[in-house]
Amino acid sequence: MLGARFRLRRLPNPVILMLRPRSGYGQWVIREEYLLEPEVPVTEYTDHYGNLCQRMVVPVGTFQVHTAACVNAADEIDVHPGAPYVPAQDLPETVLQFLLPSRYCQSDRMAELAHEIVGTVEPGYDQVEAIRSWIQTHVEYRYGTSDASTSAVDTAAKRIGVCRDFTHLGIALCRSLNIPARMVVGYLYQLDPMDLHAWFEAFVGDRGISPAEGRWYTFDATQKSLRGNRIAIAYGRDAADVALSTQFGPMQLTTMNVWVNAA
Repeated sequence: MLGARFRLRRLPNPVILMLRPRSGYGQWVIREEYLLEPEVPVTEYTDHYGNLCQRMVVPVGTFQVHTAACVNAADEIDVHPGAPYVPAQDLPETVLQFLLPSRYCQSDRMAELAHEIVGTVEPGYDQVEAIRSWIQTHVEYRYGTSDASTSAVDTAAKRIGVCRDFTHLGIALCRSLNIPARMVVGYLYQLDPMDLHAWFEAFVGDRGISPAEGRWYTFDATQKSLRGNRIAIAYGRDAADVALSTQFGPMQLTTMNVWVNAA
């Protein structure tokens, strides 16, 4: 699925990688391969969001990572038009954090735009879909128009970006309406051009009777229609929580190749 080459010039560098999918709702990991060149000691742990993280110290010189996995993914994504809004007092405690502003999703500054977009749409799933549709039609997808500092506020102003920016904007708009939203990064089969991909999930009710009946639903503002065959790698509040690589010192990514094939 992914091959990457890094280069360090001076000192060994502590690194956290987030590259392994895990089995869960909508996907089942049948087998996987994880190769490092040169081999280094690795410690794996599960972070606050349930993501599998690999901790290591990368040596000076060229360092290569190769991962591959065979994953049974859902051909279709669940949708639920009309699913109701879940009030904050009824949300599970683990979901509450996804109501708050975060580094790239300044939801406290997005309420006016969010209300303009949703208008009189019924609170819940339909509001999230209205947000997704608005982003897809009003924000231009173009490579090279944003960087690691670009936030939802920036994207709302410039109306241009890539999947990361579309996702941050969708999350911020949802949270400004008190709808929990989180970022997902992973792979999408037949994405063109192929790359790592980002989308978002929103938490709404199934029937609105109890918090146990609320759940996460998938939304992708880069696509005209929702597509299945997605492999989720990591979940978080925004891009700061789901980085492919977090290094604690200078390190240069020289090449990266991503591929997704049907088994």
